[in-house]
Amino acid sequence: MAAAAHSTSSAAHHAVETSPTRQRKKDAVKRLAKEIADHPVVAVVAIRGVPAAALQSMRRDLAAKGSPIRVAPNSQIGHALEQAAKSRPALKQLLPLVSDQTALLMSKANPFVVYGSLDKTRQPAAARGGEHAPKDIVVQAGETSFKPGPIVGELQHAGFPAAIEKGKVVMKKDTTIVKQGAVISREVATMLTRLEILPLEVGLMLRGAVEADFFYPRDSLAVDLDVLRADFGVAHRQALKLAVELAWASPETIPHLLARAYREARALALDTAFPTPETVEALLMKAERQARAVETLHTK
Repeated sequence: MAAAAHSTSSAAHHAVETSPTRQRKKDAVKRLAKEIADHPVVAVVAIRGVPAAALQSMRRDLAAKGSPIRVAPNSQIGHALEQAAKSRPALKQLLPLVSDQTALLMSKANPFVVYGSLDKTRQPAAARGGEHAPKDIVVQAGETSFKPGPIVGELQHAGFPAAIEKGKVVMKKDTTIVKQGAVISREVATMLTRLEILPLEVGLMLRGAVEADFFYPRDSLAVDLDVLRADFGVAHRQALKLAVELAWASPETIPHLLARAYREARALALDTAFPTPETVEALLMKAERQARAVETLHTK
């Protein structure tokens, strides 16, 4: 009986202790859901491997540009997205992206601009061992900075094509040390660092974004905006040239068409000696030149 009373008392005490914590979590989810609803662009961002100091700096820079990042437990992020998705169903497509170390970015900027801002935060980083290679790690043939010694055996043991040639440690051929997706061993990571090869990237990586009711997977946002602007510029000039050539009237072509019509009309008027306010002076000058030419012929 006493044990049961003690158990009941403990449960009550536990409930008292956990209730405020549970309420704080609910309030945090509610605030996050409101912030999601207040921004047309919401993105899931991977933050694994980003040092705390660097992350704080990146968050300050992005917040200053109107794109705050919120770091929270994945469970809270998931619940907030589910709440916001009740009025904006497209947000449900972000839920599968909430895994590992995740944050949410909210913005009023174009998703492509957001992607570019995050991409600029990524920097080369050394491997420590245990990471998956983001792409093939290739060691180029050629000389190294090492002096002949035990390092040659260490490199060879790790799979590097090292040798001594003319008193220098060299890589005999281009070699893929780690295939994309394979685990980088600690031994290989150590040698890569000593060779000053930084195979990883550290920074914020956008996994996917929603703008209004449209979902953008990461790959669709990986666009070089500078190249795209240049391509649009070329396309515009070529389209304008074709439209003017075809005499296709539009707000963009009318000034060019009028200028071309004026030049052609003036040239025709000059050829046919048709006097107008625009051609009289030129016709008189032409007549004077012709008269002088005739006069010169008579004086010979």
